[in-house]
Amino acid sequence: MKKSKYLIYIFSILGLISTSCDPSVDSPGADDKSQVTFLPLITLEGGNVVLDCEATSYSDPGAVASVAGEEINLNTNVRSKYFGGTSVEDGPDVYLVSYSAFNEDEIPATAFREVLYPECNGDLVTSIAGMYTASVSRDGVSPDGYQDNGPFIIKDLGNNRYAISDAQGGWYEYGRALGVSYATLGMILVANDIPSNNFTSEGPVTTNTFGGTNTFSSLIVDPVAGTLTLRVNWDAGPYAFETVFTQTDIYY
Repeated sequence: MKKSKYLIYIFSILGLISTSCDPSVDSPGADDKSQVTFLPLITLEGGNVVLDCEATSYSDPGAVASVAGEEINLNTNVRSKYFGGTSVEDGPDVYLVSYSAFNEDEIPATAFREVLYPECNGDLVTSIAGMYTASVSRDGVSPDGYQDNGPFIIKDLGNNRYAISDAQGGWYEYGRALGVSYATLGMILVANDIPSNNFTSEGPVTTNTFGGTNTFSSLIVDPVAGTLTLRVNWDAGPYAFETVFTQTDIYY
């Protein structure tokens, strides 16, 4: 009986050996083919752009997308940071130009360029438009990192109307370094009489992400110092923000 068991084991082993040597029997992965995937590459033509405040047009320097040295289709998209434009030619704002491309496996590549279209500085007597840095306090407190941030834009909308890029003076955008997703956009002031600091708001605005209502309190203009002092109340705290905007020709 033991001999019979030994013979069965021997024949089984021989069968496995002969099968493994049989070229007609496929081994796992025998039909797999090795493939090399080349990732897409985007090369910018030039870097970030700062336009003249009196610019009337914009020509993007562009970019080149390629895979393994061969040029491929490039997609370009433009969005504004503060005032809702879809083209750099929509006027003063900070614009993000994004470039994207895909290889044949739909693997993406992206690259970005920032374009600053500055607002021309007003004389602070007949116009408060312009480019500014800002130092902000909340309930009278201004920690390190909340001063001299920017750029901020006060955009001339015409008919004595002005849009402010961030009505909380960059408290969250710059001070907390959370970016524009936490800025307070959309506040529009009407200059009834600049020398007498007579301004009215077109309505309260919301802080991005956090929500809450920001209500205009006052704007004091000092044309000699080149400053605007904006006071805004936010019901989410509640908090009172005071921002001193200082007009500047140096944007970064």
